[in-house]
Formats: sequence, C-alpha cells, structure tokens
Amino acid sequence: MNDGLKKAWVDMVQPLISRPRLLQVAALCLRGKGDDLRVLMITSRGTGRWIIPKGWPIDGISAHEAAMTEAWEEAGVKKGDVDPTPIGSFTYDKVMDSGAPAPVEAQVYVVRVEKIVDAYPEVDERKRKWMKPHKAAQLVAEPGLKAILLDL
Repeated sequence: MNDGLKKAWVDMVQPLISRPRLLQVAALCLRGKGDDLRVLMITSRGTGRWIIPKGWPIDGISAHEAAMTEAWEEAGVKKGDVDPTPIGSFTYDKVMDSGAPAPVEAQVYVVRVEKIVDAYPEVDERKRKWMKPHKAAQLVAEPGLKAILLDL
C-alpha cells in the first residue's frame, strides 16, 4: 500500500468505521391494551418514512424526560406516563447536516399517552398516525425498532 493510500485509510476511513455510536432517546407512545393496543407513529422530516419520536439527550433532564420532550415536539403528546427504564434500543445511521452518516443508538422509552393535542411545534413538518404494533413494524426501516414493535 503506498503512503498516500495508507494515510487516507488511517486518517479518514478507520475513524469512520471505529467511531462510537451517538446516543439518542426515543418515545414509544402507546394507548390501549391487548387487541386495542396502538402505537403513535410519525413521519421523518427528511424522507417521510415512518418512525417514532426521537432526538438528542437534553442537558439538565433525564433521558426518559428528554424522550417525553421529543414526543411533545414531534407528535403532540401533551401528557403521558413515561417509564424511566428503556424497553430496548435500536441502531441506525443518521444523515447529519453535513451529509455524512453517523452511527446512532436510540434508547426507547415507553410513554403511556394520556393527552394528545393537534397544535404542537412540528405539526406542519410531520404526519402522525396511531397504528397496531404489527402494522407499524411493517413500515419501519430499522430492524431493531421493528423487533421492539413486534414484541409489544
């Protein structure tokens, strides 16, 4: 391997491969029980694919509280009971503002929705829909999220 190729490998490629995953928090918003169980799905702003509310941790509050904040901003969940222990996690590659992909692990917190409103910060940027878990699992791209939905 010539010196230029070796330098490119060491300086550029290896750091991308070995980079630790960034952490996000996600809200799995639920209502109902048994056959009436529904999960609140939203569309992503960029591609319009179906996802659950998620975002970066917020300084000064716990991870599950940050997940609840994402549920409010992205889906209009005004009130809910959020479990402080994650139900699981899933991984995906997030396309950053620079256009480069970044590996992310999203910790998933269950939110039992008590109140949802039609006016919320990202209402004009996303669609939302209550779905049966197995239907939601068919629509998501991330295998780990699909598994969590199928386990409900």
